[in-house]
Amino acid sequence: MKRLALAFCLAAAATPSMAREVGEVGVDWLGNDIIIDAISDPKVAGVTCHIAYFDRGLIDRFQKGNWFEDPSNSSIACRQTGKIVIGDIETGKGGEEVFREGRSLIWKQLVVNRIYDKENNTLIYLSHSRQVQDGSAKMAISTVPLWGQEVEWTGKK
Repeated sequence: MKRLALAFCLAAAATPSMAREVGEVGVDWLGNDIIIDAISDPKVAGVTCHIAYFDRGLIDRFQKGNWFEDPSNSSIACRQTGKIVIGDIETGKGGEEVFREGRSLIWKQLVVNRIYDKENNTLIYLSHSRQVQDGSAKMAISTVPLWGQEVEWTGKK
């Protein structure tokens, strides 16, 4: 019963970008795994982010009793994987959400936000956990520098 919590959350959480599982590493005999997903930015062609996160196994869920939640930890790495074509992206300090996946039945989500750093001509991708209460300070960041690249802007710059 891999990714039990995710199955319950798919209906509850719309996802701006779809993830494709590209790796799964077992970390113990309880069925706990580290999952690696590839996501493409829906408004920036040519950039792929890889997100790694912990997926609790069935035995661990039985032992700890918290059936419907996975840890908030995640790691992200984003790289240019083709010609970069940037659509109509938010360029303000808050950026915009490009990916969201449920990490509990209702309350917790793994989120990736993209922020454009105009001064340094760089795309910043921030992976973090969004929770209704008890927000988590666990986050990871990755950047894709645009300087020196052939970048096509189809939206506002």
